[in-house]
Amino acid sequence: MQMQQMAATNPQVQAQLQALTNQVEGRKAILIAEMTEEFMKEEKQITSQFDNDPLLKLKSREVDLRAMENERKKMNDEATQDLNRAKLMQAQEISEDKMDQNEDLAKLRAGVSLAKSGIDKAAVMIED
Repeated sequence: MQMQQMAATNPQVQAQLQALTNQVEGRKAILIAEMTEEFMKEEKQITSQFDNDPLLKLKSREVDLRAMENERKKMNDEATQDLNRAKLMQAQEISEDKMDQNEDLAKLRAGVSLAKSGIDKAAVMIED
């Protein structure tokens, strides 16, 4: 903290602070690289042990098969949902068509009824 305050006023201290920061960052990068390399070696060693164990291979295959079965079930469920959605939409369209037909029939009946009453009135007027 004191170096940062001094660096604000003194360029030489600022350069030293920058060099120190660069050294720390460089060391961190080296440590990360070394740790990553060690991790990769250990991981490779562990996975090679799994590759040689037939029981672990069998378990791995079983897990893969379960995952495939779950994916198949998921796709089947989605297809079923899509089919049900399509059926509902079709039923809605049919219902709307029936309502339109019933409305048209009601209008036709009303027209026929009015026509009949008009004919009846005309017949009464002719008789009079």
